[in-house]
Amino acid sequence: MGIADNLNQVKHSIEQACGDAGRPVDAVELVAVSKVHPTENIIPALEAGQRVCGENRVQEAQSKWPALRNDYPDVQLHLIGGLQTNKVKEAVALFDVIETVDRPKLARALVKEMDKQQKTLGVYLQINTGEEEQKGGCLPAEADDFIRLCVEELQMNVLGLMCIPPADEEPSLHFAFLRELAKRHGLTKLSMGMSGDFETAIRFGATSVRVGTAVFGDRPKKL
Repeated sequence: MGIADNLNQVKHSIEQACGDAGRPVDAVELVAVSKVHPTENIIPALEAGQRVCGENRVQEAQSKWPALRNDYPDVQLHLIGGLQTNKVKEAVALFDVIETVDRPKLARALVKEMDKQQKTLGVYLQINTGEEEQKGGCLPAEADDFIRLCVEELQMNVLGLMCIPPADEEPSLHFAFLRELAKRHGLTKLSMGMSGDFETAIRFGATSVRVGTAVFGDRPKKL
């Protein structure tokens, strides 16, 4: 199947999972993750109507999306990979949503840069639910204070929470934890679930799922 067919299949699976969970079929947004895929692989998805896309790295997105947005200006672009503070200026200029805000220093830098550029980006706060050293994300023990900092003190446009469960653990436990944490703070959006577990994530309340391989196929070794 081609990329457009893959996209339609994923959308059908999302609708089916929503129905199985007793949720409206349009309750979940698909973020089509095109990281490491070249422009020619992204265009078929855009031509098929996909308008919410995700990239993992600022530099890679800079090489692809300015030109694509000339032809598809209504695309909403999400940064779903880790963000270093020295890339904040470029990220604010290029992306619409940052899904990986995970520490006070980064949050403060983003607020300062958004003010400078006179832009308001939506953000998700990334929680490292598995407490994995190699992954970004605020640790669960620090999450309540971090959420309050971003929402109350910094007054960021916090859309919700995001997580990436450990690959070798049952994801439902992590999705359930994120759901309860969000509920405690009155946050309604949850970015959780990828190609291998998005249906489970939908069952636990995901409002957006980040799907790459199931749409674009296996990642090429180089861009």
